[in-house]
Amino acid sequence: MSDSDQALGSSDKAPKEAVARAFGAGNRARLLARYFETAGPVTPANAWQHVYRLLLWIDRTTALAHCYESDKAQPGRSWYARSLAFHDWLSQEFDLVPAKLADEIDWLFRQAVKDLATRLITGRSESYERQREPYAGRSFPEPGEDPELAAIIRETLRGWLNPEPPAEVIASLTRRIHTHLSQENKRKNLVGEGFEDVIAAILFRLNFNIPLEVKTRIALHDLPGFHQPAPNEKIKKVDLGLIQEKYRTLATAKWSIRADREEQFMSDFQTYERLEAVGQDFAYVLITNEFDAARLRAACERRRQNAPLFTHVVHLNPAAVNVVYREAQSEGSAAVRAHIENGRLISFQKWLSILQGASSDS
Repeated sequence: MSDSDQALGSSDKAPKEAVARAFGAGNRARLLARYFETAGPVTPANAWQHVYRLLLWIDRTTALAHCYESDKAQPGRSWYARSLAFHDWLSQEFDLVPAKLADEIDWLFRQAVKDLATRLITGRSESYERQREPYAGRSFPEPGEDPELAAIIRETLRGWLNPEPPAEVIASLTRRIHTHLSQENKRKNLVGEGFEDVIAAILFRLNFNIPLEVKTRIALHDLPGFHQPAPNEKIKKVDLGLIQEKYRTLATAKWSIRADREEQFMSDFQTYERLEAVGQDFAYVLITNEFDAARLRAACERRRQNAPLFTHVVHLNPAAVNVVYREAQSEGSAAVRAHIENGRLISFQKWLSILQGASSDS
């Protein structure tokens, strides 16, 4: 491989490495430690607020707190009204005017993006300039320049721009807009494992009557009382493994529940059950921020043999679910409200209190 090919490969790799580091487990742990240094005491009652402050985001197409798929939450559709209700409820819970909610949530992603920008600026300069050097002085466009977007900006703001900004200022603005939009695509890097890490960080900061050991993304056989899988079998990992003396909780943490995950839940449990080695019960818990009534109902009602599949189905705050479905008349929404009322769908606060060995209504 030539020196130029090696340099090109290195420059291609650098942005990917920067993304991995900014959104990776190490940086998440550092950022979470920084957040909780100034967040005040963590309790079961305020734990859901910390999760939302850290992970919940504003849907840029609706300007509202995200609670459902963006394409189904556009103005005129039923989930737009529900998103408005959720945004209003959360603003009141945080004692904010609705326009200020965006400043109080999405902390982890916004901090990771800042770190990413720093890493990319630091890492790109040398390779970027080297790659462009042969074309210097020939008016090559800069990355992120968008003449069509620049024209839209000028046309929209012409009446307020006097004099009109220089071309390089408009070009800089279009680059910033494209960077902002591309960063949104990296959110999935954070919400998956980040949800697990935030839950673990909260558990680490609570007191328990029976000491609690927390493991994230741990191989099943590394938890007490489970066999190793067969040599030709894929190692099964658990989102959150919790150990309190001899009692084991296997928790799956899913911000939302896709259709394929519904089948995976049963498959995972069957593997856990088959590899259980000491003949003792374990809890199987789902923790989610899902708002879809059909998916929540399915999680609450799914059974394995003669018992519910999940020991507990935990929503970050079922009060929010009640808010978005307060005017709904469907069978699914009625079933979910019933599951909240009868305690099948419990709050994050309630579940944490159960782990603590205390009783707490939510």
